[in-house]
Amino acid sequence: MQATNLMKHIVGVSDMKLSKTSGEVIVTHALGSCIGVAIHDPVACVGGILHYMLPRSNVDPDKARQKPCMFGDTGIPLLFQEAYRLGAAKENLRVVIAGGAQVFAQKDFFDIGKRNTVIARKIFWKNKVMIAAEHVGDHIPRTLFLEIGSGDTWFTSHGERVDL
Repeated sequence: MQATNLMKHIVGVSDMKLSKTSGEVIVTHALGSCIGVAIHDPVACVGGILHYMLPRSNVDPDKARQKPCMFGDTGIPLLFQEAYRLGAAKENLRVVIAGGAQVFAQKDFFDIGKRNTVIARKIFWKNKVMIAAEHVGDHIPRTLFLEIGSGDTWFTSHGERVDL
């Protein structure tokens, strides 16, 4: 079956989507300095993607309550909690991250992409979760895909596909 024939669920910025339906694809576009986190449990056939913009919710606690997926420190735990609610088990999860680019040619004063990558790594390390694959940094935009049945993850950038 070609990817164009699969049911796709689009994850917007500061959002997440999960599925238990084999054959469905979850995709998030425009990962610049943002991070896409894809998780998949092959045993429970559960997977999802989070697209967060900023590393820490303490910059705007009110916004974090309204949109927890906007921040890495609130969105990542929420993604895992929802996956567990759908039947995933921590020991079965494969985790992939993409994004965290430096979107401006000159050095970004705030270095959001790097800080977004660091917060993900810290959260996973603290919770004893290994990142199976990542493609972060650089200056390229990415679109991240996850196929629920197989757990295949890949990203595209400038028309090229890279499997993760």
